[in-house]
Amino acid sequence: MRNQFTAVFERDGKWYVGYCPEVPGANGQGKTIDECRANLAEAVKLILEDRREDGLRGVPADAIRDTVTIE
Repeated sequence: MRNQFTAVFERDGKWYVGYCPEVPGANGQGKTIDECRANLAEAVKLILEDRREDGLRGVPADAIRDTVTIE
């Protein structure tokens, strides 16, 4: 599954900091934009995995699980 999110990068001294407006709490930092982007992508991935696990707790065994695609 491939997803795209907005990444905002700002310079903070010798570092770049980045965040994703669509995923509150997803932040990254790095000495280069590429390093910051990689750290931000990992943060987004971890947050979405955690939210998925939280959202599926307590789902009844007979519930239908499927996917939805947004283009």
